[in-house]
Amino acid sequence: MLTHINDKGYAKMVDISDKIDTTRKAIATCKIYLSSETINRIKNGGIKKGDVLSVAQVAGIMGAKNTSMNIPMCHQINLVGCDLEFDINEVENYIQIYSTTKCIGKTGVEMEALSSVSIAALTIYDMCKAIDKSMIIGDIRLLEKTGGKSGDYKIEE
Repeated sequence: MLTHINDKGYAKMVDISDKIDTTRKAIATCKIYLSSETINRIKNGGIKKGDVLSVAQVAGIMGAKNTSMNIPMCHQINLVGCDLEFDINEVENYIQIYSTTKCIGKTGVEMEALSSVSIAALTIYDMCKAIDKSMIIGDIRLLEKTGGKSGDYKIEE
């Protein structure tokens, strides 16, 4: 049975009121592929809109905090932590973004972590599009999650 469908076949938000609060954590990642020139400009402060990774950091946190506003069936979650990391790969010309989200609650934070990396990548795109319209955002995925009824998960490489 689908949990997001009511007895009349309409979409619903799942009732989690009977679940107990547990500590939950999720780690997600994505990559944004850029030209080597764009990567150099990001590293050396040559983007006219400002410090790209600092702005993407804040945008990623805001993306996590606003997940329930963008994904209809997501519950509003009281995040207790959100942090992003950016790894620049100059050999393959991409920035890999990682987001770790945490809460103490009745439902998980996977969607918040996934939203976080997505919004951070879109922010990088927005800030660099004047010099590089060929950027590609991809490889968005959950790497790990802990807590909750379904147990722990960690991607196998």
